[in-house]
Amino acid sequence: MSVVAINTLTVPEPARAELEKRFTERKHSVDSAPGFEGFQLLRPVSGGDQYFVYTQWATREDFENWRSNRSPAHETNGKKPVSEQANLLEFEVVDLGD
Repeated sequence: MSVVAINTLTVPEPARAELEKRFTERKHSVDSAPGFEGFQLLRPVSGGDQYFVYTQWATREDFENWRSNRSPAHETNGKKPVSEQANLLEFEVVDLGD
């Protein structure tokens, strides 16, 4: 059963371009992780200040293995984080049958 992890990042308006630039620079950095199925960066459009970082994984174990073995981007590139707050949401994809 696939697992979806969504990081919500609170990003002030002046820092949004920098956030998107940083994700663009490393957009394929997770592609080779075992069980990785997809990624999207979702930009707020109706008055909000939260970006959603959506990733999908084959199993919870794949996601947990990646998470426990990675270094946060700001640690590897030496740049200060642009988000003011981050929260993680986790979901299982419900199989609704055929």
